[in-house]
Amino acid sequence: MQRYFINSDHWNDQNVQIVEDDYHHIVNVMRMSKEDKLIANRDDGKSAICEIDTISEDVVEAKVIEWLEETTELPIAITIAHGLPKGDKWEFILQKGTELGASHFIPFQAERSVVKWEPKKVQKKLPRWQKIVKEASEQAHRTRIPAVDTVLSTSKLISKSANYDWKFFAYEETTRGESSQKLHDYLSQIKLGQSVIVCVGPEGGFTEKEAVELRQAGFESIRLGPRILRTETAPLYVLANLSYYFEEMR
Repeated sequence: MQRYFINSDHWNDQNVQIVEDDYHHIVNVMRMSKEDKLIANRDDGKSAICEIDTISEDVVEAKVIEWLEETTELPIAITIAHGLPKGDKWEFILQKGTELGASHFIPFQAERSVVKWEPKKVQKKLPRWQKIVKEASEQAHRTRIPAVDTVLSTSKLISKSANYDWKFFAYEETTRGESSQKLHDYLSQIKLGQSVIVCVGPEGGFTEKEAVELRQAGFESIRLGPRILRTETAPLYVLANLSYYFEEMR
């Protein structure tokens, strides 16, 4: 059953109005008609099976048939902070990271980021990034859409990380160390409901200066297996491990 995230402004008691891109998808892509059913999500994470009541020129109106009790969100809140990578890798990370359960994405301008984006360009990109995570959330049948921040500097990222329960960064030099801390070493210490931020560097990784700054801010350097992963693979490795530990093993 197709899922749509509907802004709270379009909910009214037991009815929902669907407009704009979602209206287009229902009418022109899915070619739904009166009495067809869909799943509508509210901003607060509640979702319901709804039945289409009317389709007008620019609005689909549907009525709630059944409220759902769903548990598709990870029991911990995971933020992926990523040094801006080249090409379309960031959009790939947003899509796949959403499918794997990330709740928040923060791109940052790392020292070795080849990409250098001006604020005006970032503002133009944000709506596209938000659309990517919305569509990925619908496809994955999530009940919440991850937040996507604007591009931050490393110093602003460190300031923003102050309130997280657990802070990690994937560091290539840690991978080379035989006695380095593995991600698994920390998993048993993370409690349900806590927040975790994981920082991943761009293609060239973190500089030694950045590693020092992150450690001083309370970040633990972690090892993501014995192999060096591509920048777009690393966050997915982390998310898959956290999902397995907190959702499948329990």
